[in-house]
Amino acid sequence: MPEPSFTPQEIAEGRRLFAGDWRFLRAAASIASLPPPRGVEVAFAGRSNVGKSSLVNALTGRHGLARISHTPGRTQELNFFCVHERWRLVDMPGYGYAAASKTKVAAWTELIRAYLRGRANLARAYVLIDARHGIKSGDGTVFDLLDNAAVSYQIVLTKADQVGDEALAACLQETTAALAKRRAAFPEVLATSARTGSGVAELRASIAKLVAEHGKGR
Repeated sequence: MPEPSFTPQEIAEGRRLFAGDWRFLRAAASIASLPPPRGVEVAFAGRSNVGKSSLVNALTGRHGLARISHTPGRTQELNFFCVHERWRLVDMPGYGYAAASKTKVAAWTELIRAYLRGRANLARAYVLIDARHGIKSGDGTVFDLLDNAAVSYQIVLTKADQVGDEALAACLQETTAALAKRRAAFPEVLATSARTGSGVAELRASIAKLVAEHGKGR
């Protein structure tokens, strides 16, 4: 299964979109504390410890922008980052296992659901899947939520450098097949590594195209 390809111009557009002085905007622990819905938002979702914060840092070129922890469940709020008013990047709490009480995990889960269902300026959710493990049962639950809410989403494989070429190709093929009948799923799957930078330029290009498309209609 070939990965999506981008032109040099699209890669350059992605680089320009992420260039600049990125800053932390706000952490929201409830829907009431969300920032006003200005510009285009792109959210990153995924299981706990899948590498969301590492990928955010790789995309923005700011190693300390999003806090990284080896303890699952450390991201406990919706974290908003911006470089200008045109668009925002949102790092969501991880779902699945987390080193926290069941009450806290339930609260994070409801926050994720409420945000995905009701955020009018959310252009797409990028759902991160660990390339070493593929899609798990908890991922399917999130896919169902996104399908039912009619929120566009695209799968990004993380930690692709930690599997061989054949295993990665198999994971790409299996993931693409699993999405074939999903109503809101974008058909192309991207593979990335925050550690080596592989696939990061392509993900930037994908987001740049999305922001440009949605920006025209606003």
